[in-house]
Amino acid sequence: MNRIIGAAAALAISTGLAGIAQAQEGEPIKIGVLHSLSGTMAISETTLKDTVLMMVERQNARGGLLGRPLEAVVVDPASDWPLFAEKARELLTVSDVDVIFGAWTSVSRKSVLPVLEELNGLMFYPVQYEGEESSKNVIYTGAAPNQQAIPAVDYMMEELGVEKWALLGTDYVYPRTTNNILDAYLKDKGVAAADIFVNYTPFGHSDWSKIVADVVALGADGKKVGVVSTINGDANVGFYKELAAAGVSAEDIPVIAFSVGEEELSGLDTANLVGHLAAWNYFQSADTPENAAFIEEWHKFIGDDKRVTNDPMEATMIGFSAWVAAVEKAGTTDVDPVLDAIVGIEVPNLTGGTATVLPNHHLTKPVLIGEIRADGQFDIVSQTDPVPGDAWTDYLPESAVLDADWPGKQCGMFNTQTNSCVQVQSNY
Repeated sequence: MNRIIGAAAALAISTGLAGIAQAQEGEPIKIGVLHSLSGTMAISETTLKDTVLMMVERQNARGGLLGRPLEAVVVDPASDWPLFAEKARELLTVSDVDVIFGAWTSVSRKSVLPVLEELNGLMFYPVQYEGEESSKNVIYTGAAPNQQAIPAVDYMMEELGVEKWALLGTDYVYPRTTNNILDAYLKDKGVAAADIFVNYTPFGHSDWSKIVADVVALGADGKKVGVVSTINGDANVGFYKELAAAGVSAEDIPVIAFSVGEEELSGLDTANLVGHLAAWNYFQSADTPENAAFIEEWHKFIGDDKRVTNDPMEATMIGFSAWVAAVEKAGTTDVDPVLDAIVGIEVPNLTGGTATVLPNHHLTKPVLIGEIRADGQFDIVSQTDPVPGDAWTDYLPESAVLDADWPGKQCGMFNTQTNSCVQVQSNY
């Protein structure tokens, strides 16, 4: 903790000095940081706050942007979903920030959306989510379902021979929407409804005995069972422990998780998780020069060589780099010119390729499947070429006819059958 506080203090001093040194070149460009620093989501979001601060420090060391220094304005929405909206409004109207990097859960993002669209703010959202959305005022740098959930199911079906499916999730919008998409996708692939088991549990759920017994019972006919997990937070600990207590190994019933990464594993006993899987677009174990340099920079910045990196950190870095490139191209930080400039921007990712910003405000991203190791890292067992993110899934009838094209159609919900914009405002 002292090292982290020391790093933050050093950053404040260095940022302040950089601002003084460059004051004659213009007022600071203000970067809003909207991540929970307290409450249940702080364990995940504090790292993203630090990632933004590191990117600000890096850009200032390069001479700032448009000849001006960058200044981070950090607020704490405290894992309180309505407070996210209040803090976003504060950043845009009181602090007068030029851009926001923030949110984690879908409910926090949806809380911020009406404020962004009312005030024409711009936010980069760095976490995998359920799709079914494309706001003019958001760049989605995390995975859409076709960049995580659907490839994960394909891997389990094709490589592991899974025939029966347990879709287990925490009870909120991301797991429910994702599982609705997966249920439709599996049925489209010929999986019978009776071979799909869907279950939701509250945040912090701890008694997994009956649910694990139900999952095991799915395989009573000898068919291979697999679990697709959108379980979030500390409920994962009890779930994996109960699997082990029931004598279920990763070979017996493999679990592929969408919300378990290096940060979550760093504080856990991984004995019960070894061999299970996760699907992301980045793992710290990616063996590339870009990733090695990023990890070295992170450890130097945070002052702790044991701190891990993870997928939302890479998504934050990609978003920041894309915003910088768009501002340089537009010659201004004003939102509309930046949005005009950002589509088509291509920036390096950390797995050896590039990410391109698409007309639907999503990115191209490779899909990686990783197997959990005893040290809390992942062996990458599968990696695709970059996949374009879909705002609207092809596997729900009401969504299959929708497209999002902001530069071409000025619409995030365009009906391709009626050739008309359903609505410009997002669904909150």
